[in-house]
Amino acid sequence: MTETTRSDAPPSRFPERVALIDLDISFGRLVLFFVKASLAMIPAAFIVALVLMLAGALARALFGGFGMWGGWSFMDMHRL
Repeated sequence: MTETTRSDAPPSRFPERVALIDLDISFGRLVLFFVKASLAMIPAAFIVALVLMLAGALARALFGGFGMWGGWSFMDMHRL
């Protein structure tokens, strides 16, 4: 018994194209997905904030800061 399978076909040089016509998802499952995605965003936002804080601290250590708060204030503009 020899069966011809898709893997026996010669490899195509170009990938097959797929067109999505309809997506049937119930409202409850869609709400559940968005709730899970929003809950997963919270720790990801903390991690991104930590990475940005470390990058800012590194930049400040390498290039120096502009004072206690790290930026130009409106009151300091008259000294320029």
